[in-house]
Order: sequence, then structure tokens, then C-alpha cells
Amino acid sequence: MSKVLSLWRHPIKGFGRESVESTIFQAGLSMPWDRVWAVAHDAAKAERGVWANCANFARSGKAPALMAVTASLDETSETITLRHPDRPDLTFSPDTQPEALIEWTRPLVSQDRALPSHILRLDGRGYTDTPYPSVSLCNMASHRAVEAQLDQELSIHRWRGNIWMDGFDAWDETTWTGKTIRIGGCVFLAKELATRCMSTTSNPTTGKRDADTLGALDHFGHQEFSMLAEVIETGPVAVGDQVEVL
Repeated sequence: MSKVLSLWRHPIKGFGRESVESTIFQAGLSMPWDRVWAVAHDAAKAERGVWANCANFARSGKAPALMAVTASLDETSETITLRHPDRPDLTFSPDTQPEALIEWTRPLVSQDRALPSHILRLDGRGYTDTPYPSVSLCNMASHRAVEAQLDQELSIHRWRGNIWMDGFDAWDETTWTGKTIRIGGCVFLAKELATRCMSTTSNPTTGKRDADTLGALDHFGHQEFSMLAEVIETGPVAVGDQVEVL
């Protein structure tokens, strides 16, 4: 039986991850509190309240050190605590104290690239990597296949997934496009595989590039890892819930 191993949200796009034991997915929306905020750089064309692609934002593909950020969100106050091995802990409100994050981030990014400038917010659908509100479904067996190819233990956080599942064969998810998937009390429509970039080469503990994940994916004949899906039936999902491809 396939089941949910873990659930992860990323309150600020590209700035850390946080585990949750359960959540309620709403039809037509992304995972609650996932990528609600994003840090736009000083060359961004993104507008407040409108989805924009990842090229407009600070991210670990261009600044590897950001991969080592972890996050903790207080939903009531909408404050976030960020931690990084090379920076002091920061607790702040993205909406009322954006300059605190911009200042905290500067030592973690290259000064010869577009620099973090301001924070944007997009409720409901979030700044996912797709023009629709997607949820990333990750197969633990595929992750193990990449580890075996590299002969190297890897953190799952390189992939920045939302729902991690176990009990499938490696790369089963590559056959899911167009299928419906029931996870706990929620139903998803599998839309497309996620094509990966340099961000996955960075270690989520150190923020250093130390694994040729893209080369490993090439070995399997593609550059994709995880399935991007849309929520089509509202419902709860919790760690341990059953996963069924319909």
C-alpha cells in the first residue's frame, strides 16, 4: 500500500521549508501557506497580486546558500522565523517588515547578480513554478534511485516537494499525467512532470553545491523529478494517509 510519508510547505518561495502533519487542500488552490510570499529581485517584472515565473525571484538555483534556509510560520500572526547555519535566526512579518528579510538575505546571495529588492504576496494559489496552482507529488522510490545512481545520500529537500509518498516503484509517477490520484480525503489531477534545475545540486544542510543531480537524472533519460498536480476535490491529507492512483 502506498502512503504519505511527509508533508512540506514553503511559506516564502525559495526560503526554507516546514513540515506539517496534516492540512486541508482546497480545489483550485495550492497547498495552504505554500509559496504565499516571494522575494523579487531588483530586475523583476512581477506585479503585486499577480502570478509571475521564478525568473523574477531570489532562488537557490542562482544563490545556492538559500537552500540551507529552514522556516517556521505562525499562521495566526503571519510571522515567519528563518534559520540558516551562517545567519542569526530571523523572526519577522513579510508584510510589515520586508526590509528585515532583504537585509538578512544579502550575505547569502552573489553581489554581481540581480539583488533581493522587495517581497510580493499571492494568497490562495501562491508563487508556484507553474501558471496554475500546483502541488508537487514526490515518489520516495525515485529519490532512492537518484541516490543509488550517485552513490550518495541525498536530502529530500533538494526537490522542494509538498507531498512525499512511499510504496510505488521508481519513476511510476512518469506514467501519471492525466490521471486522478486520491490522497487521504483529497483528489488531485496529475498535470505534468517537474523539470529540474541547478537548485537540486545544492545541499540543504550546508547550502553548497555537492551533487550532480541533473547528471543522475540524465542517466534515467530525462530531467524530471516529481509530478505537478492540481487539487480537484477538496479534502484533508495527513501523514500516513493512503495514496491511490485511479
